[in-house]
Amino acid sequence: WSGLVHHVHCSAANGVDVTVTRVLMHGKEDSVFGDSCYSGADKHRQRRDGQAAFFIAARPSTMQAIGNTRERTREQRWEHVKASVRAKVEHPFRVIKRQFGDTKVRYRGLAKNTAQVLTLFALSNLWMKRKQLLPAMGSVRL
Repeated sequence: WSGLVHHVHCSAANGVDVTVTRVLMHGKEDSVFGDSCYSGADKHRQRRDGQAAFFIAARPSTMQAIGNTRERTREQRWEHVKASVRAKVEHPFRVIKRQFGDTKVRYRGLAKNTAQVLTLFALSNLWMKRKQLLPAMGSVRL
């Protein structure tokens, strides 16, 4: 895992997230982790053929419906494991928000906002790999 963003897909806010699962996958995944909004992604008709195992977060109502305390505790631990894997992809968002100050998004059209997001993630990749890139440049003298 390199920590770099390799694919960005922007869509309208009124779209359902599970419908873009096919766009987000390249077909060589062995496991897919997602928020609860992606529930049913493994059964969705647009899914690419592959042997990827889907680990989608359970909805809170599903967790509350578990009556057995021991079983609920086990499921909460499993959800914590899945959440810790998903948390690893949050670092580029921190760089965009804190290093580049992009916390609020003003809607200027899908094309312009997509261009801005692509630029910010490209800069985020450069920021995260700056220690590997700077020695390759050599010495800079002003």
